[in-house]
Amino acid sequence: MITTSKELLDKAYKNKYAVGHFNIYNLETIQSVINACEKLNSPAILATSEGAIEYAGHKELFLMIKTLAEESKVPFAIHLDHGRNSEIIKKCIQLGYTSIMFDGSKKEFEENVKQTEKVVNLCEDKNISVEGELGTIGGAEEDVTSRKILLTDSNKAKEFIERTGIDCLAVAIGTSHGAYKFVASKRPQLDIRRLQEINKLCQIPLVLHGASEVPKQLVKLANKYGAKIKDVRGVPLTQLKQAIKNGIAKVNTDTDLRLAFTSGIRHQLAVNKTEFNPRSFFSEGKKEMQKVVEQRIKELGSEGRV
Repeated sequence: MITTSKELLDKAYKNKYAVGHFNIYNLETIQSVINACEKLNSPAILATSEGAIEYAGHKELFLMIKTLAEESKVPFAIHLDHGRNSEIIKKCIQLGYTSIMFDGSKKEFEENVKQTEKVVNLCEDKNISVEGELGTIGGAEEDVTSRKILLTDSNKAKEFIERTGIDCLAVAIGTSHGAYKFVASKRPQLDIRRLQEINKLCQIPLVLHGASEVPKQLVKLANKYGAKIKDVRGVPLTQLKQAIKNGIAKVNTDTDLRLAFTSGIRHQLAVNKTEFNPRSFFSEGKKEMQKVVEQRIKELGSEGRV
């Protein structure tokens, strides 16, 4: 079943749980997320980045998602993550995406407002949800990179929402893209007080980017079979749950999915040295990724929320 992010997030915001946003890029990753959601009766947001679109083909990727999501009884939104390219955004609208994130976070405030409002105007008559972003969270993931961190100001956030008409807002409260979110010597800390102020003033679903947990067991498994991943730290679950209690209704997860998928493949390559059928390797990657999605659903509180 295909729906909009607004429909999913309004319900989550009201009931103080979060919907998982999962980045996908091929058939196996789509299946992993959908299988997990169907098993736990949970809604989700199936997200494609501009990098994933370049990798898999825009129409091809969308049609795979659409076909599998339509056949499911679980509600899914089809989402563009970190949309910056106007042609890609227009193509998403044309194809039938039900959710668009316009990322104007690196622009000056007035230009961000102007460009975000343009996207809202393109989407409002087509029942497509729009996510905006105010503030920068730093880190690196695909072509989304930033060394500068600018936390979201609550008053500016209120003005931004009122002037653009967005359905949800991505906020910067201390997370970061990628696996290397926090300096190894420093305790991870989200600015929950800032989030509370934003939530009090804005009263719409808020979004947490760069929110992967980076589980130690996944890093250990990857390293056991050839990876060299050191000093990585994710968002602690206790802080994530605090954020959900204070307005976060959409939690983006990408890094954990990559770790799981590649760990499964690395394992199979290491133990089945005579095997050359790619399906056996991908199957193990799917299995590990589905486990992570299921765990995430339980952590976010979206299990049984259909």
